[in-house]
Amino acid sequence: MSDQEKKPPFDGPQMRGMHYKRADMTGTHFDGVNLANAQFHAVMTKARFTDTNLSEAIFDDINLAGSHFHNVNLSAATVNNANLSGLSLKGVTLANANIEDADLTGMRINGVLLTDLFLAYEKLKDKYNQ
Repeated sequence: MSDQEKKPPFDGPQMRGMHYKRADMTGTHFDGVNLANAQFHAVMTKARFTDTNLSEAIFDDINLAGSHFHNVNLSAATVNNANLSGLSLKGVTLANANIEDADLTGMRINGVLLTDLFLAYEKLKDKYNQ
C-alpha cells in the first residue's frame, strides 16, 4: 500500500459518543482514542484499535473481519449482527460486554482461537458438574 493509499490514524482525540453510519472505514487505525459510547454501523475490515476506550460502544450491523484490538477497553460494549471472523483481541477488557448474532470464525483472544476456548470451557464445566 502506498503512502497515498494508507488511511490516516485517529491518534489521541476525544471522540466520545460519535456515530459512524454507513461508513467504509476499512484499514483505519485508532490509537489512544476515547470512543466511549460511540456507535458504529460500518465496514471496518482490517481496522486497528490500540490503547483505545470503547466502553459502552455499540457495534451494530458491522464488519470487523481481520481487525485487531490491542489494549482496548470494551467493557459494557454491545456487538450485534457482526462479522468478527479473523478478529484478534489482545489485552482487551470485555467485562459486561454483549455479543449476539456474530460470525466468530477464526476469532482469537490473546492468540487462542475462540473455538478452542469454548472447548476448554465445556470440558471444565463437564468436569465440575459431575
